[in-house]
Amino acid sequence: MKKIVQLALGLVTGIGGFLEIGSVTTAAQAGAAFEYQLVWALLLGMTCLGFMLEMSGRFAAVSRHTVIEGLRDRFGFGFFSIVLGGVALVVFLVLVAEIGGVALAIELGTGVGIPSWALPVAFIAWLALWKGNLDFVEDAPSVLGLLAIFFAVGAYHLHPDWSDVVRGGVPSLPRGDKPHYWFLAVSILGASISPYLMYFYSAGAVEEKWDKTYLGINRIIAGVGTAFGGFLAVAVLVCSAVIFYPRDIQVERFDQMARMMSFPFPEWGIVLFAFTMGITCLGAAMEIALSISYMFGQGLGWHASEEGKPAEEARFSTVYTVIIAVAALPIMLGVDPIKVTTISMALTSATLPLAIVPFLILMNDEVYLGKDTNGLFSNTVVVAIMIISFILAIASIPLQIFGGG
Repeated sequence: MKKIVQLALGLVTGIGGFLEIGSVTTAAQAGAAFEYQLVWALLLGMTCLGFMLEMSGRFAAVSRHTVIEGLRDRFGFGFFSIVLGGVALVVFLVLVAEIGGVALAIELGTGVGIPSWALPVAFIAWLALWKGNLDFVEDAPSVLGLLAIFFAVGAYHLHPDWSDVVRGGVPSLPRGDKPHYWFLAVSILGASISPYLMYFYSAGAVEEKWDKTYLGINRIIAGVGTAFGGFLAVAVLVCSAVIFYPRDIQVERFDQMARMMSFPFPEWGIVLFAFTMGITCLGAAMEIALSISYMFGQGLGWHASEEGKPAEEARFSTVYTVIIAVAALPIMLGVDPIKVTTISMALTSATLPLAIVPFLILMNDEVYLGKDTNGLFSNTVVVAIMIISFILAIASIPLQIFGGG
């Protein structure tokens, strides 16, 4: 019965793993600028994330170690510290964006500017981590975030040309503005394949004491859960394409994304959007703060657990306390969360090789995985992801300058 409950909740958390300010913003911008042409990027990102989560869960269940611990032990602290520093810096920017996303959602409902909400949002995120446990952090926002299904309902009621949507799932050359097209593709993939997700996933598996009996459940959670979140991100793109593309409106503000939902839901679309994004961004912010704590705690050899009391996990809880407080400062000072999101998604793409190359080596190490190392198919997929990540790393900064504005 316990495994069935974990399976059900794991599938629901696919929303929190895929649908937050990064994926919603990039999907909405892609639909507005290129209609359905970038559906393929969302599908590719969803597929990549599903494979990466399955592998990180399998590593945790078989080796009883987190991915972070494996990287530190396999490659030594010197190399690991480079990975830790690079990934943590980019993930911190994503945390700033998520706190800003919650503040933007509250602003939509109250009319009070986002700088006023930065500290209250940070305090709520910190209090949930301080008082709650891992199950609460993972499950509560995701269950409430099920309201995100209204994106799919909205897309259906807008009556898009579904044949065009399907054709958008096949990569194609842009009809115009090539730099912006490829920049959005880079940003979508960066929003989808964030290394912190696999680190957090493996840490959760170890905390919940997964073993080899969870391998089947792990495949279902990673595959179906990610597909669920990806499906809703495609729905966001469809809504944006129907509303904004024919009117030649570029999505640059959060309130534009909210107003597009007032077309299928005239009376309560904006409220639903604000509530859904507030919850999913808050959940993502808590997961990111925990991920950074896990990265430092497990990387430096501390006893790092969200299940223990904060006083018993003093260094672990200090990290997420400090990181949340610092991440709130840019939003307090008036930094635009949408711009932070755009930059952080491109930079995430740039750091993918740093995380994926050693992860591929780790997943083929029989010392940790025995007979459960990657097979030919899994290795082929990861190599493909690795090649894509190298291309993205080379392209993301120039595209940010010439295509992202």
